[in-house]
Amino acid sequence: MTRPQSILFACTMNTVRSPMAEAIARHYFGRDVYFASAGLKRGEPDPFAIAAMDEIGVDMSRHRPHTFEELEDSNFDLIVTLSPEAHHKALEFTRAMAVDVVYWPTPDATVTQGSRDAILSAYRDVRDRLTGRIMDLLGRAPVAGG
Repeated sequence: MTRPQSILFACTMNTVRSPMAEAIARHYFGRDVYFASAGLKRGEPDPFAIAAMDEIGVDMSRHRPHTFEELEDSNFDLIVTLSPEAHHKALEFTRAMAVDVVYWPTPDATVTQGSRDAILSAYRDVRDRLTGRIMDLLGRAPVAGG
C-alpha cells in the first residue's frame, strides 16, 4: 500500500483509542498526512488518556469527542478502526466510497479496574500499541512536532 495522505481513526466513543491514535500520528507525521478521529457515539474527554499522552509529550487536552456524522470531511484514503463496533460502522460508512478500511484490534482501557497505577498502565499499553502500529504503517522515521 502506498502511504495514505489522509487517515481517520475510529473507535466506539472517540474518547481514548481513536483520539490517542490521532494525536500520536499527528505528533509524528502531521506535516505529511492529514489525521482525524471519530466514534460511533460521543463520549466525554478521558483524564487517564490525557495523562498517558502527557507522559510522552503529546497534548490531547483540547480534543473534543465527536461522531462519524460530525466529521468535517469524509474523504479519507484509509480508515483505521480500533473496535469491532467502529469497524462495522466504517464498512457501512464507506460502502459507496473507494477507501481502505483496516481493523487494528485494540484493548479498551476504560474497562480496567484496580488502583490508579493499574488503570494508567492499561492506558499506557494502548498508547504504546498504537504508537507501534502507526510507526509500522507510516514508516519508522517520524518528524516530531508535526
